[in-house]
Amino acid sequence: MQNFQFDFAGAKLSLLPSGALWWPDKTLLCVSDLHLGKSERAARRLGRLLPPYETRDTLQQLEEDLRQTGASIVVCLGDSFDDLESSYNLPEAETLWITRLMAGRRWVWIEGNHDPGPVEFGGTHLAELFEPPLYFRHIARDGASAEVSGHYHPKARIHLPTGPVSRACMLFDTDRIILPAYGTYTGGLRSDDAALSNLMREEAIAVLTGSPPRPIPMPR
Repeated sequence: MQNFQFDFAGAKLSLLPSGALWWPDKTLLCVSDLHLGKSERAARRLGRLLPPYETRDTLQQLEEDLRQTGASIVVCLGDSFDDLESSYNLPEAETLWITRLMAGRRWVWIEGNHDPGPVEFGGTHLAELFEPPLYFRHIARDGASAEVSGHYHPKARIHLPTGPVSRACMLFDTDRIILPAYGTYTGGLRSDDAALSNLMREEAIAVLTGSPPRPIPMPR
């Protein structure tokens, strides 16, 4: 597996091609914004019929990352479900799949803006997690440091000989990491949007997902 390895706040971390963050010293895998049940929510609330495969696709990728890393701790960094009702409406097979992935691991659900409060799964439910020296929360805070967050679904555009390409990306600088959305069907916010460019330092790096992950100066 080709990863992007980097040091952050004294921790040695890797971004996996999928957009998951791997902390080998803690055997901790962090994923953000799975948005499980997105197609069901779109049908229920908007009347939009999307192919109902995104949850299975996301869980398949998560299972593969767990197999590759052997993670004993999993941190889901908020918006794990597209809304609370989506967590109740998952097909039984997908509910059992999540339960099987959780078995034998410490599993932490961080609250997001789409799924505040408890969900119908075990594990630990927290507003944020401090796993020294890192803070894990859904939305970045002004002035924070050693922070890992998600929420914004960052993406970056690069120009190739065949034309411009936009990819999900991780953003990081000396203070914070903002992870890409892990879930299938999730959109993205371009890194030159003020919401992101105002959060990140001038020297921030964008690491494009894919195999291998590709670091570039954060487009602004």
